[in-house]
Amino acid sequence: MSALKKNATYADLCAVPDNFVAEILGGELYASPRPAPRHGHAAGALFLELGGPFQKGAGGPGGWLFHPEPELHFGSDVVVPDIAGWRRERMRALPATAYFTLAPDWLCEVLSPSMEVIDRRKKLPIYAREGVGHAWLVDPLQRTLEVLRLESQRWSRVADHEGNAKVRAEPFDAIELVLRALWEQGV
Repeated sequence: MSALKKNATYADLCAVPDNFVAEILGGELYASPRPAPRHGHAAGALFLELGGPFQKGAGGPGGWLFHPEPELHFGSDVVVPDIAGWRRERMRALPATAYFTLAPDWLCEVLSPSMEVIDRRKKLPIYAREGVGHAWLVDPLQRTLEVLRLESQRWSRVADHEGNAKVRAEPFDAIELVLRALWEQGV
């Protein structure tokens, strides 16, 4: 995917039609269509799996706040991960703005063939620069979960999981996550 415009402004981003996800990465405007069904299902299922134990404290430790597709403003970069999570001690209340300026503690990008290069080469370096502690890369077509941890401002691959495995993945290793729930409906 190539940039729509170089030296993009927030006004350029706001002019993108609502049926696209618009981001400014390194001064370049990108717009991608809303996620395909498998992509959306994987993100939604993960949001539900983590939300109970970590946001509500149902069967888990609580202490987190999750948001689907948040608009994150980091200087001139505007990024939209599929899911982001903040530890409650860092984010006590939601911002009054339509976007977040506080970097999340964890985020997830659900990979798609058209956006994987952007997610890996443009967005992950921005997340590292901003101090996001953990990133998950979920690929619903390959049925994989890649777990990354930020160490000395660089991403370190902590674990790779695939298929229908039951896993404990940091920073949410207090519960067992059944990957099958991300790939299949009705699980």
